[in-house]
Amino acid sequence: QVQLVESGGGLVQAGGSVRLSCTASGRTFRRDAMGWFRQAPGKEREFVAAINWSGGITYYASSTKGRFTISRDNAKNTVYLQMNSLKPEDTAVYLCATGPTGATMKMGTCDYWGQGTQVTVSS
Repeated sequence: QVQLVESGGGLVQAGGSVRLSCTASGRTFRRDAMGWFRQAPGKEREFVAAINWSGGITYYASSTKGRFTISRDNAKNTVYLQMNSLKPEDTAVYLCATGPTGATMKMGTCDYWGQGTQVTVSS
């Protein structure tokens, strides 16, 4: 049974940083893209970042580029999201996902999803 478990969320002040982790289990994801989406209350889920299987190609939403960094450790089946210079509008539930490629994940095509972790940025 495939599971994606996120961790690292919490409450942070504007301008602060948070690092999210997502560990996959059930099978190896070395050949899959992995990524992050977020969903704020009353809003649709939106793409945040994705990384291809080797870690050599990354994709970012325009709202997060330059502030967020995605990385992965295939030996640990884990993907990370380092979030810096956080803004109140970054407040959302952050969900981890896997997919065929980073480009298709950016378009919303994903295979597996985690339950999400809450990130709240106070002003």
